[in-house]
Amino acid sequence: MQLLSLIQESYDRLNLSKIQFGQGTTNAWDEAVWLVLWQLHLPLDTDLDTPAVAQQAIEHTDCDAVHALIAQRITSRQPAAYLTKEAWLQGVSFYIDERAIIPRSLIAECLMAGNFDAWLDPDSSHALDLCTGNGSLAVLTALTYPDLSVDALDISTDALAVAEINVARYELADRISLSQSDGLATLKAQRYDLVLCNPPYVNAASMATLPQEFLAEPALALAGGGDGMDFIRPFLAGITHHLAEQGIVVLEVGHERAHFEQAFPQLEPIWLATSAGDDHVCLLTKEMLDESGIAIQHP
Repeated sequence: MQLLSLIQESYDRLNLSKIQFGQGTTNAWDEAVWLVLWQLHLPLDTDLDTPAVAQQAIEHTDCDAVHALIAQRITSRQPAAYLTKEAWLQGVSFYIDERAIIPRSLIAECLMAGNFDAWLDPDSSHALDLCTGNGSLAVLTALTYPDLSVDALDISTDALAVAEINVARYELADRISLSQSDGLATLKAQRYDLVLCNPPYVNAASMATLPQEFLAEPALALAGGGDGMDFIRPFLAGITHHLAEQGIVVLEVGHERAHFEQAFPQLEPIWLATSAGDDHVCLLTKEMLDESGIAIQHP
């Protein structure tokens, strides 16, 4: 069988199944390409438009291996990233397994596009990645801003073990410090110029209807309570005490903007553009937080 035919066959099987996407890919074709190329040990940027590439013959044993992987994806409903132990964020590869949520933060888009550079102090030296998960945002931050040191925190020691693999992979242990913390609990006197936070924000009603693929991820990294704001309330109440005078917070709230605005009507954040729209990621300055009085209202 030829490579492109094998991908088409895999696509047909995935497309007819009831599997869900959204954890690295958004559709059956992209997932088929990913899984087939991964199983065949081919680069994910393989040029399938080149006839010599698309028409290359695939050995029967390799076809069988692809068939088995596609069958496993369909029958187990395990996300592709967990099956391959690899996830991609903004073109950068990261190790992932079931101990951590699959990285897909829209903050990464803003980070790589420089969407908040205009608010970032040019003399910035310290960043915080709260709810770091597998460490992908911390790594991207360190790669994007070579002068920043990054503290990466998570409540889950399992997730931090995965993050440690990725920090070591990119040889960033001298600039990224990984620590276990329940929110801001372990932070001391350090003031941060940049705080990134992709917290658990899925509201209870949405958690109750999550597809099976998403239930494979740690619930601790997803569930945000009744309105999705259980983590965000104490975070915003406390973070101003850990911000430099020109410090900024970049916060992801996903589909919960309405709940966010109901919970914090006194805030007027700057909403950043992402591929999912202009209402998923917001930016808050220390001045905004201080003037809102939020630290007093949510002690």
